[in-house]
Amino acid sequence: MKLLLIIILIGCVEVSAAQTLILGKVKDGKGRPIPGASIAIKNSYDGATSDSLGRYRFSTQEKGSQDLLITSVGYKLLEEPLEIKGAQMNLDFQLKEELSELKAVTINAGSFSAGDSKRGAVLSSIDVATTAGSNADITAALKTLPGTSQVGEQEGLFVRGGAGYETKQYIDGTLVNNPYYASVPDIAQRGRFSPFLFKGTVFSTGGYSAQYGQALSSVVLLESIDLPQKSEIDATISPLVVGAGTQQLAKNKNWSWGASYDYTNVGLYFDIVPQTPDYFRIPQYHSGDANFRIKTKSGGMIKYYTTFSYTTLGLRRPDVDSANMKDAFGLTNFNWYNNLTWREYLNNGWKMNLGVSYSTNRDNILQQVQTSTNQPATFNDSAFWMIFKNLTLVDRQDLTQGKAVFEKKLGAISAIRFGGEYWFASNQQSYNDSLMKFNDQFGSVFAESDIYLTNELAAKIGVRAEYSSILAHADLAPRVSLAYRTGPNAQVSVAYGVFYQKPENAQLFFTSHLNYTQATHYIVNFQKMTREQIFRVEAYYKIYNDLVKTVPINYFFSGYNNAGNGYARGLDVFWRDKKTFKNFDYWISYSYLDTKRNYLNYTAQLMPNFATAHTASIVAKKMFDKIKTGLNVTYSFSTGRPYYNFMLDSNNKYYLADQGKTIDYHSLNFSAEYLPSIGKANPRSFVVLFASMTNVFGYNPVFGYNYSYSGLVKQPINLPARRFYFIGCFLSWGVDRSQDAINNNL
Repeated sequence: MKLLLIIILIGCVEVSAAQTLILGKVKDGKGRPIPGASIAIKNSYDGATSDSLGRYRFSTQEKGSQDLLITSVGYKLLEEPLEIKGAQMNLDFQLKEELSELKAVTINAGSFSAGDSKRGAVLSSIDVATTAGSNADITAALKTLPGTSQVGEQEGLFVRGGAGYETKQYIDGTLVNNPYYASVPDIAQRGRFSPFLFKGTVFSTGGYSAQYGQALSSVVLLESIDLPQKSEIDATISPLVVGAGTQQLAKNKNWSWGASYDYTNVGLYFDIVPQTPDYFRIPQYHSGDANFRIKTKSGGMIKYYTTFSYTTLGLRRPDVDSANMKDAFGLTNFNWYNNLTWREYLNNGWKMNLGVSYSTNRDNILQQVQTSTNQPATFNDSAFWMIFKNLTLVDRQDLTQGKAVFEKKLGAISAIRFGGEYWFASNQQSYNDSLMKFNDQFGSVFAESDIYLTNELAAKIGVRAEYSSILAHADLAPRVSLAYRTGPNAQVSVAYGVFYQKPENAQLFFTSHLNYTQATHYIVNFQKMTREQIFRVEAYYKIYNDLVKTVPINYFFSGYNNAGNGYARGLDVFWRDKKTFKNFDYWISYSYLDTKRNYLNYTAQLMPNFATAHTASIVAKKMFDKIKTGLNVTYSFSTGRPYYNFMLDSNNKYYLADQGKTIDYHSLNFSAEYLPSIGKANPRSFVVLFASMTNVFGYNPVFGYNYSYSGLVKQPINLPARRFYFIGCFLSWGVDRSQDAINNNL
């Protein structure tokens, strides 16, 4: 027995002597311990898990050349060769973080994203559609974000000291040439597109991607929806609008089609709510759209979208140059837009995006001075400024585009993309008996890369080259953006870019001896964002060069050059909170703007008449589940805007005859919705009853002044009516839109 015990003891000692102790620490790239990491010899059961300090230790009987595997969730696998000779081994390891789209920092300098498909979204798609005062207009909703100016007398987004035409809209990557309904003097027009057509909206206030160009200040990127969740039929009934539409999804859920039509007539509304202009032709709008979508075998998508609108209206206002005459304005507009895109996933991590679009827009305008009895008035040469007011104008714009973008994944989330686009623009204008026209062939190529060095540090580097045949000039525009995570849910981003834009058509009709206008953007921002709260502050500086200046020839005609310049600098702040109060969502935005430019007929660098120093908005939304009702309030404020009257002196040069600043702008907007279908078991239809009031307190803003030829008389530019009301009923069969409203707090 003693001999047996001795043999067993000797065997145990030999086994113990044959084991090798391996120990050490596992850390990340910043030297911080990684708990829970697995350290094991490949193809064996020997290994250990690191503790809270990243320490590990284990013993093994393996010998010779082996491979040690170190793994941890969120980090790249590390395979380390080692030679086991029996002696204790102290081995420390450093793991590299696995790049993950869910964990990686986002590059967001100068950009607000909206829509469930956009990670880091500031506003959801429902927010864009139902913000009080927007009346489902995308531009009106975006005006509650910082960086925008409250311009109420003309359409467009005026961003960070930029004019409305310096912001462009894109649908699925291609430019929309006429995104707003046809212009009417001193009355802002809404956008042509319903927010329900899009699953995502990116509003870039500067520093945007090299994929997009010809926008000096800002772009709005709209991404259309893919296949609907299920088939549905919708209807709208209100005193202003009646319409119906459908989306039909195939049984195999691989394709769908849809169509809608709306008719708007404000005659009844104008009878109830008097308007300042005298409408001799009540505004009427016919609009419709159609689409189809096909899912490809590789998971790609082919989408086609078409929309048309037909508009007629006519109005009269008092003539500023006479005591008893009127200015009559009549408009007929036809617009047709088409967009066809193909997104395809290719082999080896490649993705292809192809798009073509065609749009045509025709404005027939009749403008004349009329007597007190609404009869046309005629004038002799002694009152040539009155002759100028009588005109007929037929303007047609056609734009054909083609665009191709190819993207290649590099590693987990880094990527490189490149492509090009071609535009053919045909523009012609018949002014009285004079015909003017020009064509432009515009081409561009671009390349950019998303580089993720770690989950905390990322860069987007791009360059864009453009050429315009009408200008016979090319340009090169570099773009760079960086983002760095400073802590949990917090990051800092910076951006730099050069942006070009062609002069406006009204200028190119008279001369092609112009160059691109140019803006250089510098942006830095800080953002801290959780699922229910977001805080964002952003500072920027823009330098304008080669802005178009007006050179007077006589009262009727002007020449143009690129002698203009300017700057814009400021600070934007945004705060949104869904957490503090139950079932209550609100956001606050504030913008400070210091900008001056010398362009058009300005006599020096002046703050442009569409800009204001301080702008703020407060948006609040509350859903009351028990009474199935949602309430929404928006308040917007801005300080007064400058106004100027530039006149010609005896030497045919401009001088500043009058200037000042308008009163501050205030607007309180309210909307409510009642959803009776909520809570019902298997309802056959879903109903949303909606009501809204814009400018509740009837504040009468002044957006500027129109001056007489002599400069002695000026008329304020106000709203057509102090308040706007809307009531409507939205019906749907097949899809419960009411639950969407509750989930998003409307």
